[in-house]
Amino acid sequence: MKGHIRERSPGCWAIVLDVRDPETGKRKRRWHSFRGTKRAAQIECARLISELQGGTYLEPSKTTVAQFFERWLDHVRSQISPKSHARYSELARKNLVPLIGSISLTKLRPAAISSAYSKALTEGRRNGSGGLSSQTVTHMHRVLKQALGQAVKWELLARNPTDAVDPPKTDRRFMQTYDLDQTAELLEAMRPRRMFIPILLGVLCGMRRGEVAALRWRSVDLTAGRLAVLESAEQVGSNVRYKLPKSGKGRMLALSASVVEELRTHRARQAEELLKVGIRLSDETFVVAQADGTPLQPDSITQDWGRQLADTSLPRIRFHDLRHAHATHLLGSGVHPKVASERLGHSKIGITLDLYSHVMPGMQEDAAQRVDEALQAAISRRSK
Repeated sequence: MKGHIRERSPGCWAIVLDVRDPETGKRKRRWHSFRGTKRAAQIECARLISELQGGTYLEPSKTTVAQFFERWLDHVRSQISPKSHARYSELARKNLVPLIGSISLTKLRPAAISSAYSKALTEGRRNGSGGLSSQTVTHMHRVLKQALGQAVKWELLARNPTDAVDPPKTDRRFMQTYDLDQTAELLEAMRPRRMFIPILLGVLCGMRRGEVAALRWRSVDLTAGRLAVLESAEQVGSNVRYKLPKSGKGRMLALSASVVEELRTHRARQAEELLKVGIRLSDETFVVAQADGTPLQPDSITQDWGRQLADTSLPRIRFHDLRHAHATHLLGSGVHPKVASERLGHSKIGITLDLYSHVMPGMQEDAAQRVDEALQAAISRRSK
């Protein structure tokens, strides 16, 4: 196998490879464009010849990264949830394509990817107001790595160039939540409002927004004081679908006496409200619903939460942070992390320990003190 370079214009080279067709034996030429010095072009020519000899050579393609993304997004649609697909599409089309979309797929190199990440961090916002967060750029890296991994499987690339690129270091975001006094203030302020039950389920049961929106009365046993989290509502645009919770499996939550009483009151009030429009409450009725029984969309819960929280003097946090409040209350009250993990629906206890490690120092001090007291008691008994 032979190859040579030919200068087309200053700094622009054509790398010409002589390849023989294994079936006909006829010689074919493969042309690659290259920009750089003569020495760099010679090195690239040698690299391509080496790939030819090693069987990893890929013929030059005019497919751009942007064009490949469209093919990949269509391929991956059936393998992920609609919400994940929407997020992948946004990261690919709106964040990555403006930076590297015009580059030919086979010419995408680690240096170009690294440069794109740096630019995204400094001036990546589409409104021109500055750079993207390191967390967003890390998500971009994960999407690009997955997409190019598929390109390798399809034999469009010999190797994945993202393997040689490190994403930016992400700083852990400070978790905002409410302490017990603030939680009590919140519940009292929201008691007369329709958002009271969603808030109650979030802050006293640790339920996610989608789980609250999907909860039906068939999953609530007020006599036994239990609630089964079996579904979660996922919203993409105006469309809502019901699926398994985030961990992929359901969970059973024990309800406190106060939560049972609040749900009893809510059920009776909801039944009266529905009768006014000619609807009888049943096990299929959504616990959190509009006056006509129509379920609330997850996005509407977020919007109502923001509007009604603004009427209070409490710190502005997300609806999801009510779940964090429940977790910190559990751990701060001495509940074992394993129990807290099961109640929150985490797939592994390590997730709970990692997310709420800030609650642990006091628990560790208490545990050390208890062990010390038990040991001193044992020593005292032996000395008698």
